[in-house]
Amino acid sequence: MSLPQFQLLFAQTTQEAVELLTKYAGKIRVLAGGTDLIPSMQQKLFEPDYVLDIRRIAEIGGIRELPGSGVEIGALTTLTMIEHSEVLRRRYPVLTEAAATVASPLLRNMGTMGGNICLDTRCLWYNQSLTWRQACGFCIKKDGDLCHVAPGGTKCWAAFSADTPAALLCLNAELEIVGPSGARRVPISDFYTGLGDNYRRLQANELLTRVFLPEASADYRGVYRKLRIRGSIDYPLAGVAVAVKRSNGRCADARVAITAVNPAPVMVKGAREALVGEVIDEALAERIGDLAAKTAKPLTTSALTPEYRREMIRVFTKRSVLAAAQS
Repeated sequence: MSLPQFQLLFAQTTQEAVELLTKYAGKIRVLAGGTDLIPSMQQKLFEPDYVLDIRRIAEIGGIRELPGSGVEIGALTTLTMIEHSEVLRRRYPVLTEAAATVASPLLRNMGTMGGNICLDTRCLWYNQSLTWRQACGFCIKKDGDLCHVAPGGTKCWAAFSADTPAALLCLNAELEIVGPSGARRVPISDFYTGLGDNYRRLQANELLTRVFLPEASADYRGVYRKLRIRGSIDYPLAGVAVAVKRSNGRCADARVAITAVNPAPVMVKGAREALVGEVIDEALAERIGDLAAKTAKPLTTSALTPEYRREMIRVFTKRSVLAAAQS
């Protein structure tokens, strides 16, 4: 499949990038690693008049420790850098575990932290060629008014299918977003809308620039588990992130988040309350797995059945909670 015609633009600074995004709002797409954008353009899901290459903006790359405040990660930091960062492995291991599962080494070398956070939602009927989608009458998310997942429904149920945002939820991460009026910081939990077709709160003239991991979230024991058909390349069909802090053999704090089974990555309600103050054993871990399964809302948006994906959320959550408690 060939790419549509477009004009390639370059930005050297964040300000220049925002100016171009503002000038061509609605007709431009951002290129960082390109691992999701390019295939989507080949499928004619996106046909922008302009593509903005931001890879030359040095100020939004790299990992920096902020003494007493945590860690700052530039949006252009590659997933390979996240995976192999010594400070992140030591202090925020749930994030490095999640980054290590993304696609394959080649794609992690190209894919970026910001790109993974902003990854488009996916669906069995949406992520297809133009010819395939045309034959199905298109869908709510692109060019049509039908929902093939929930026939007759008016909501898009495309699933959010990135790995690292579930880990970032467990770490209470904040995002820096820069627009024409300046920079703003938002909790990652407020970044996603829960809608498959309008899934993130990022305006057309805004750019995600940095991720902040607070000092208060450091030194939790972290685990990430992922379901996919193939051991590499594939997007998650179910993902579980767990971060646990222990004291005197009991759970002092805990956070559990899931991805790929809802239109947004979400925290598992009631998990923290059930874990704090308790000795984590198999029965308690199974209870948390049940809570995660209730939180998951998988529909027929992939090759695996919703029932199987929900059950694997239950299994992976139980295993992840036990692994985090024993690590």
